[in-house]
Amino acid sequence: MKRHIKEPFKTRIPISEWPDSEKPREKLLKVGAENLTSAELLAILISSGTNRYSAVDIGKELIRQFSNLENLANASCAELECIMGIGKARAVKLMASFQLSRNMMQEIAEEKPVFFQHPGDVARIFIPRIGHLKQEVFVVAHLDSAGKFINSEIITRGTLDTSLVHPREVFKSAIKHAASSIIILHNHPSGQLMPSREDINVTNQLVDAGKMMEIPVQDHLIITRTCFLSMREDGYI
Repeated sequence: MKRHIKEPFKTRIPISEWPDSEKPREKLLKVGAENLTSAELLAILISSGTNRYSAVDIGKELIRQFSNLENLANASCAELECIMGIGKARAVKLMASFQLSRNMMQEIAEEKPVFFQHPGDVARIFIPRIGHLKQEVFVVAHLDSAGKFINSEIITRGTLDTSLVHPREVFKSAIKHAASSIIILHNHPSGQLMPSREDINVTNQLVDAGKMMEIPVQDHLIITRTCFLSMREDGYI
């Protein structure tokens, strides 16, 4: 069901008739994208309004309905389509734009060789990759003997609140990539950072297996959309 914009306008002046200083596209060209509001930036993506609402009105409504930009950026196509003025084509366009932004963040994080001196170095790479996923995944990050990030591999995909990963799969991946040590990561789609009993048990199993394989587990990070928890720093390793 479409969500109607509050306080409907009796009449609407099309953006094309606005002063150039207020038109989102012209304003962006003149003063730069960083000086536009989020609603104005969304209006450029939305392109045009409806009979009753301008693209800026729809942009404001998107932000209002999803409470903040983070929730909006992680919305599904169906959720976006519930907003008045957003059809499938516009929903897909918005989703593509948000994913491009995440891809850019990931590229920036990987521009230079990364030496994991702090858990935040790891989180900086993986929050854009897995923090927004609705499905829980386990990732193993491979490090060389100098502690430099080699690459990573998704080991398992689960459902909300499941944390199942087998040491055999983790260390098979580590051996394949000639890793000297590894860091385990998984996301909590629920947004809850605290480790569950299952998370703690899995961590202990992997640490013990790493000692036997002589491929130590440096850390196990829990990732949410914007935050992380280091199980080593919190005393679980």
